[in-house]
This record gives sequence, structure tokens and C-alpha cells, in this order.
Amino acid sequence: MKTFVSVALGCKVNAYEVFCIDETLKEKGYIQAQEDDKVDVAIINTCSVTSNADQKSRQHIRKLAKNYPDAVLVVMGCYAQINKDLMNTIPEIDILVGTSNRNKIVDYIEEFTKHRQKIIAIDEEPRKFKYEELGATGVTPQARAYLKIQDGCDAFCTYCIIPLARGIMRSRDPRDIVNEAKDLVRRGYQEIVLTGIHTGAYGKDLGNINFSDIVEMILAACPTLYKLRVSSIEANEIDDRFLDLMLKDKRIARHLHIPLQSGSDELLRRMNRKYTSSEFMRKIESIRQKVPDIALTTDVIVGFPGESETLFNETCAFIKKANFTQLHVFPYSARTRTPAASFKDQVQGPLKKARVHKLLTLSADLYRNYATKFMGQKLQVLIETYDNNEAMYVGHTTNYLEVRVKSNKDIRHEVINVIFDLRVSVKI
Repeated sequence: MKTFVSVALGCKVNAYEVFCIDETLKEKGYIQAQEDDKVDVAIINTCSVTSNADQKSRQHIRKLAKNYPDAVLVVMGCYAQINKDLMNTIPEIDILVGTSNRNKIVDYIEEFTKHRQKIIAIDEEPRKFKYEELGATGVTPQARAYLKIQDGCDAFCTYCIIPLARGIMRSRDPRDIVNEAKDLVRRGYQEIVLTGIHTGAYGKDLGNINFSDIVEMILAACPTLYKLRVSSIEANEIDDRFLDLMLKDKRIARHLHIPLQSGSDELLRRMNRKYTSSEFMRKIESIRQKVPDIALTTDVIVGFPGESETLFNETCAFIKKANFTQLHVFPYSARTRTPAASFKDQVQGPLKKARVHKLLTLSADLYRNYATKFMGQKLQVLIETYDNNEAMYVGHTTNYLEVRVKSNKDIRHEVINVIFDLRVSVKI
């Protein structure tokens, strides 16, 4: 019996793609290797969103090559797409795939096994890619399933390499999305997370459907689904129809992750973001007006070129006024071939580090303030994992509050009721 291991770095889209490839391998008779098993195939889906992601990709490639010297080593993803020439110099890599041809990986493995000749299958022009079906449902060992609905991005934020790595924005056929959602429900998943590179742009290339449409179609096709969650969505892509759907159907999670990146209009302009701070504020005010207790989390880039102390303080003030639930904070990372890499007034590392720390401290305060409002309330939670160190089960509510609870039986992947507490909730 042939065995494989797989690694997905970076975003939920990368994870979804690896899950699909895993399923295809299993359908061909491969089994997932356990500890100490001989490994026949090792696959890594790389990330290139930051320089740190590049470094992690290189480290993991070397680690797989060292740990499994006799395995067929498959390298795919954004880092591979952008750095084809560099990857081609690594002799341990047997199959090199970028952000296309992922649906042929199993065929490539079988071809390499027969002929032992290195395979390079990287298409040179991602901006011409079509949407690529991977031929299997993205089955995950986790409690919630990912469902990819689109690929690529046309936003071209000045700091971001992803449009060059992933290609043009392209939407998945709605029939394939709905069929996979139904399959996930049949397999027992209670929560589905809609994901993509630019999720809220879904349907713009199709002309007769948009993001709200596909959400409604999934909900209609999966009446027993417990929860539908959106991984990330831009503020200007949240329309009144989607908010009305949230009001009408409680199965849509009461949590939206809406990237901000900066609270300074000057920096938003330099980043080529498609809104001003006042437009963003009006959007989140309208969301809270319709869904008052919703959790709103966001991304913030710290140390973007030209971010003076004054502009950083504008971001801090905006975040406090917006009263986000939690922040994902990223130090700016210069990406070759992006406009921002050549901008003047690059912010130095120590200053970026200090600003990241300040925002992470603010994030912890924001989360505590939001979560405290729900203390003592009866809430439903999907249990995801078991924390061996604390002997507690861990999960998240519809508004993504972390719940830790004790139980005498294994309750992973179950939806339970708890009395919420910031430290240890009580199962009821």
C-alpha cells in the first residue's frame, strides 16, 4: 500500500486544495502515512503572501526532503509559481506545480514513478488561468469544512503579490459549489466555511450571479446545515441583500472578517484599497444596525511605507472607534514585483515590531471587552479540538467566541449548549 504526507502553508484556500488532492490520492489507493510509516509521496502547497511565508515554504521543502528522502516530492502553490527558476535548482524536488495543473498531480506522481524524470508543470501566465476543478471534495479532519468558491484576484493592492501568483479573478461554477456543499453535509460536517482568494468578488466574471446568490443557493440546498461561515469579505462587497439573508437565516455565522489594512486615508490610497476610512466606518455601522451583536474582525498591516507615527495613530484611533472584536496584525513585507516595494520611506523593523505589539495588545483588550458581554449567557458551540494540556474541549460559537469546556466523554465535532465564561464554560 502506498502512503503519502501533505502540508498546506498559509491560507484556507491552500488547505482546501491539499484536502482535495488527499482525497484523490485515497481514491487511487494511497493511505495517509502515520508516524514512523515509510512515505512514498510528500506534497507541499506553498505560500508567498509575505517574506516570512517564503522562508517557511523553503524550510518546509527542505524538511520534507530530509525526512522523506525516498519519497516523490511534490511542490505546488504560490511560492512555486513565483519562484519557478529557483525551485528548479533544488534537486530533491521531483514534481513542480504552481497554481494550475493541481488536478493532474496524481497523474504526475504515477508518471514520475514509472520514468523517474523530473516534471515541471508551471504555466507562465496566471492572469490567463481558468477556474480549475480539483475533482474531489475537500474533506478535512477538522470539525468545519472549507468550500472554495473562486480563485485569483483583480484588486492589485500595491503591497500584494497574490494577483501575480494566483491569476485573474475567476468564479467556480455554482452547480459544482452546491453539489460539494451537499456532499459535505452528507459526510456529517455541521459547519462550512466559504473561502477563496477574493471571496466576495464571486460571480463578477459570470455576470448573472453574485456572492449573495451563491450563499442563498447553498442554504436552500442544505437545509440541515448547522452553520455557514464566510472566511473573509471586503467591506464594499457586503450588500444589503447579504445582511438581509443574515437576518432571515440564523445559519449564517454572526461573524464577519472584513480586512481594513489601515485607518489612514493616505495609506489606504497608497495601498490602492478601494475605500476611504469614512466609507469603511459607514459600512460597519450599517452592519451593526442590522445585526447588533455580530463579531467583526479585521486585518491590519503595520509599517507600510510612509507610515509615520501620526498615520499609525490614525489607524489606532480608527480601530478603537470601529470597536472591532479582534485584529489580525501583519508587519508590512516588501514583495518583489509589487509597486510598494519601491516606495520611499520604508519603515524599519524595530519600529514595525513595536507597532505590531501595540496593536496585538489592543486586540486582546477588544476581544475581552466583546466577550465579556456574553458572560453567563447560554450559547451554542461547535466543539473542534481537545486540549491535552488543560484537559478541556475547545470550540467556537457562531460569533467566534472561543469556548473551553470539560466533559467526561469525547464531544469533538458536536454542537453543544454552554453557559459562557471567558475561562471555562459550563456544558448544559
